[in-house]
Amino acid sequence: MNPRLIILIVIGIVNLIVAVICFLLKLRRKDNASITTLIVMILCPVLGPLFYLLSFVFRVLFFREPVDLEGVVFSKDKYKGVFRSQEERESNIISVEEAIEITNNKDLRRLMMNVVQGDIKNSLQAILLALNSEDTETAHYAASVLQDALNEFRMTVENYRKKLRENDGKDLSFAPEAIEYMNGFLEQKIFPEVELKNFVYIMETFGQIAYEKDPYMLEDSMYEAICMRMLDIRDYDNCELWCTRSKKQYPDMLSTYTCQLKLYFNKRDRENFFRVVEEVKNSPVVLDRETLELIRVFC
Repeated sequence: MNPRLIILIVIGIVNLIVAVICFLLKLRRKDNASITTLIVMILCPVLGPLFYLLSFVFRVLFFREPVDLEGVVFSKDKYKGVFRSQEERESNIISVEEAIEITNNKDLRRLMMNVVQGDIKNSLQAILLALNSEDTETAHYAASVLQDALNEFRMTVENYRKKLRENDGKDLSFAPEAIEYMNGFLEQKIFPEVELKNFVYIMETFGQIAYEKDPYMLEDSMYEAICMRMLDIRDYDNCELWCTRSKKQYPDMLSTYTCQLKLYFNKRDRENFFRVVEEVKNSPVVLDRETLELIRVFC
């Protein structure tokens, strides 16, 4: 008989014996992959058993430590539910500016109700437009919302002032919060001029007290807020004072330069305007599109 054929038969018999042994071992451990192992070893003599042998060796050498399942928690504590959206309501949400152009009073009222049911603190200026609506019911909705929002604002500001009087300036941690809160309303320009001036100076008072306590208590955005509100009431002297303070505390911030540029733009002060432009050129600050457009218009 051909020696090569004998070798192949021997290899086949040994391979079959090894495959059966492995099958029985896996079957004893109730391993679902036992049949797959038997088929692979029979169809792939030598390579099949060698593959499983190497996988066993690697598992013993490198994966001997038990798996740590302490961090795996199957509980509802980490479950985050997803609620269905209110399709009918959300499909009708558009800007108030567009809503007041609708001629159908029924649709306009429904849209206004959808708007006022949400967070309207940043949309007061837009809701103010609805006061001029020809539909009296829509105007009533807008007036009610504005009245409630402004009353809440006035009460909150008064609480901040009361808190300031009670602690006699010892604890001013709430001052930056008061400035941000007031600026969110004042920048929408929804107050009459007299009342606007009053609130701007109240906000400036919080800034002044905080500045005297610690100039770095105020972030650059708060310096900018005070400067912009001073521009709104055309108090250019106080605006320039806060611009100077902003430049001293935050010399490399964009807001420091934009405040000065807007101030001198409103004052029509070309000399100081272009002086600031030159300072910007020599600084690491990168101007945004709004500021570049301001410079282009003034030039």
